[in-house]
Amino acid sequence: MRTIERSSFRDNNGFVFYENGEIFRAITYAYKENYEHLMKSGLYEYLVKENLLISHSENELKESNGIFKIIKPQKIDFVSYPYEWCFSLLKDAALATLMIQKIALKYGMTLKDSSAYNIQFYRGKPVLIDTLSFEIYKDNEPWIAYNQFCKNFLAPLALSALCDVHLNLMLKNFIDGIPLDIAKNILRKRAFFNPWIFIHIYLHNYFQLKYSNKDKPVSVNKKWINKNSQLRLAESLEKIISGLRIKSSKTNWSDYYSTQHHSKTYLTEKKEVVKSYLHKVNPKRVWDVGANDGEFSKIAAAGSDVVIAFDSDHNCIEKCYDFIKMNKVQNLIPLVVDLNNPSPPIGWANSERKSLIERLSGDSQSSNNDLVLALAIIHHLCISNNIPIGFAAEFLNKICKWLIIEFIPKDDPMVKKLLLQRKDIFDNYHVEYFEKEFRKYFSLIDKKSIANTNRVIYLMQKNERDTIV
Repeated sequence: MRTIERSSFRDNNGFVFYENGEIFRAITYAYKENYEHLMKSGLYEYLVKENLLISHSENELKESNGIFKIIKPQKIDFVSYPYEWCFSLLKDAALATLMIQKIALKYGMTLKDSSAYNIQFYRGKPVLIDTLSFEIYKDNEPWIAYNQFCKNFLAPLALSALCDVHLNLMLKNFIDGIPLDIAKNILRKRAFFNPWIFIHIYLHNYFQLKYSNKDKPVSVNKKWINKNSQLRLAESLEKIISGLRIKSSKTNWSDYYSTQHHSKTYLTEKKEVVKSYLHKVNPKRVWDVGANDGEFSKIAAAGSDVVIAFDSDHNCIEKCYDFIKMNKVQNLIPLVVDLNNPSPPIGWANSERKSLIERLSGDSQSSNNDLVLALAIIHHLCISNNIPIGFAAEFLNKICKWLIIEFIPKDDPMVKKLLLQRKDIFDNYHVEYFEKEFRKYFSLIDKKSIANTNRVIYLMQKNERDTIV
């Protein structure tokens, strides 16, 4: 049975569908000429070789009326969204899009679509996943995807660099990218110090508004619009984005495992316990929730197919991504996610872009070895955010089959620090109640106390009988 991917309804050139657990893309006859040029010109081969475009195979599935061809794309490990990316992830996705545009022009094509959702991170690098984003280049035609690029990439990057890194989250509210008039109003005088930001956001928005209310098409002298002008435009945007930086700052958690919070003995023993549990389960995929800078994500990545590291701290995720790039790690994806307010479903009928929970729980159905790491997070959920322990157990039950979780009691210095800022109303926050609530959803396979602390690390398995050691 075929199931259509809800997010692909906008493209009349084709659509994505699923059949027997596999993903396919149907291409209509409307895209036949463009597809054949993509494949025969050498552009497809070059982009795949450079790891800029996802590869595909042409499939023998029965084609229905109006369908020219069906292709089977290489499967992506995990689909993430732009509002879950740290600044550097979004920046690299933008630069990859511009590089693809420049290469496409050399092969007689251009990007007709520059949505940030068309980029995913695969094997440590940004890659285009929409094979139908290209069209044959036509002389004297402007880059049709320019406005979309500015809304999807330039605006959120400029806002993050010049104002506040958290403004990238606006992409959650604007599925088609941050409107330039809103970006302009937030940037205000900051844009005047960067003439190119002024041109591509302020003036771009000015002319967009000026000509959008015209009753007749605006006559434009197109003789200056050619392939070289499109290349210069891409290079101009590339130069601007390459020069954008976010302000370096420390947070409470950005150096969590490398400061005085923990002794070397604690960290060494904790790593050994986690390694032993990972070795016992041998998971294919690991979700590290509350990953901080990815200290334990890196350990999991050494023996797993893919690790997704979540943390709400942008600086932590930036630090993790820096490590990935420096060490060329291919199976670790760091994302900015607040577990207390995970990404919701958005878009048309709340089904165009899936929630984080849908993406996690959907994937976990395909493997008996999916595992969640939940280290040093339960006290943040339950004490900082008033999440009942039972709610946390129920949530984790939805997204994994195996769980490695750390319980940190009230007498721990880090919990005491949290309680300094509020009244202690958490009578049920103790290890006995923790175990009682988690037994409703998991079997407690093993537990180990960490020396010189009252912290306990558990290995749990979903829906198995209680075998606590």
